[in-house]
Amino acid sequence: MRGVPSILHLDMDAFYASVEQAAKPSLRGRPVIVGGLGPRGVVATASYEARLFGVRSAMPTAQARRLCPHAAYLTPRFACYRAVSAVVLGVLEEISPLVEPLSLDEAFVDLAVARTGRAPATGDELRAAAESVRARIRALTGLTCSVGLAGSKMLAKIGSERAKPDGLVVIVPGEERTLLTPLPVRTLPGVGPATEAALRKAGIVTVGDAARAGEDELVRLLGRAHGASVHAMSLGIDDRPVVAERDAKSVSVEDTFDEDVTARPRVRLEVDRLALRCAERLRAAGRSGRTVVLKVRGPDFTTLTRSETLRGPTDDPGVIREAAARLLEGVDTTEGVRLLGVGVSGLADFTQEDLFAQAGPAVPAVPHGPDAGPAAGGEPAGGHQGAAPAPEPGRRWSPGQDVTHDDHGPGWVQGSGLGRVTVRFERPDSPPGRVRTFAERDPALHPSQPLPLAPKALAQDRSAGPGRSGPAAPGGPPSSGASGSAAASFGPPGE
Repeated sequence: MRGVPSILHLDMDAFYASVEQAAKPSLRGRPVIVGGLGPRGVVATASYEARLFGVRSAMPTAQARRLCPHAAYLTPRFACYRAVSAVVLGVLEEISPLVEPLSLDEAFVDLAVARTGRAPATGDELRAAAESVRARIRALTGLTCSVGLAGSKMLAKIGSERAKPDGLVVIVPGEERTLLTPLPVRTLPGVGPATEAALRKAGIVTVGDAARAGEDELVRLLGRAHGASVHAMSLGIDDRPVVAERDAKSVSVEDTFDEDVTARPRVRLEVDRLALRCAERLRAAGRSGRTVVLKVRGPDFTTLTRSETLRGPTDDPGVIREAAARLLEGVDTTEGVRLLGVGVSGLADFTQEDLFAQAGPAVPAVPHGPDAGPAAGGEPAGGHQGAAPAPEPGRRWSPGQDVTHDDHGPGWVQGSGLGRVTVRFERPDSPPGRVRTFAERDPALHPSQPLPLAPKALAQDRSAGPGRSGPAAPGGPPSSGASGSAAASFGPPGE
């Protein structure tokens, strides 16, 4: 264990929702919920204004709508989130070569290794370095983050949780046991629902209980490796290093459907779409893989996985699509399908194509993207590459989607339905914009790339506005005629 708190854990505050508020002036200070908007959608992130009403991540969107009907409900814009995440990562990499990203909004940093000059060594120097990181991220993005500083990764993460929102907590080495003893055992890394249930049956509820139980008892309950690890963590012992290179083990995409899919031809089509999207992500990452995996979840939540290992690694969409189709042939879908997923594992940085597979006819293109089907869940990790394609005639525009109009300029989709689409025209650096409604097929309306955030304007807006001091007032600007459950207006769906 380190004698100084030189491991930093950074977690962006309500990241997806905060980015949306930064990009959309009319949403600042109001509840914003980002996630799947279909009947089976779940909340990816809720702003702090929405959390005051009880909305939480991983909550069904339908439940969130009941708790906070006047919130803005938006679909994720992963291209924008990745761009902001890259700025944050750049700030972290300026101070240390050892940065371990965990997701788009979370990372560990080893401050004991400086990028240039002398690394901070004392507690005051480390705290100053952490405050500098927070200030620079806010200056560049307008967003806030929470930071934990400690002598281990586990404690640094606990510190950042305690610092939320927009704070810094330093856990001084030597205080580990005092801090950990009263916490739930679920706090420890590696303790999930199953482990928690096994420990609870033995009367082990807190971290202090686990420490007092002793290593032998935990090994008996959990097995040698897992039990020994949980016992060490309960004593505050965590020697995991910050690893700069975290190599992905697989690339996958999956969709949850609004209604169970029962028609076999439709299931095949959805698998084709997923296989091609998976191949796109694989190629975007410059990787290939040997094993194709198909995931099928039924109406009763029973999940089956099937895999096929190829002769060599590939990133060819046709090969991946054919393998996924072969795997589907061995799965009975007569009861219906709730979720489908296609992934590739056994990753490599080169390809060794299967010549026999390549000898077949060219694979025709399959329409895909966020508007290619009725899936509600979208991509849980990574999302789509870049801006969404133009919706096909008769298909709904996504709430929150970036658009531009030939006459009115840039804006975002506030809602759609009944052949109409409502757009709020504003920029990150503008005042809240006006709302206009168009025909869904209006040729002057086009999808567009996200605009850069305006951190100075956002900071001024937050300092002058209501901030997070209380719930946002219900109601808000009308949706100017847009209707249907896709509306991102500030009233219940359909208002």
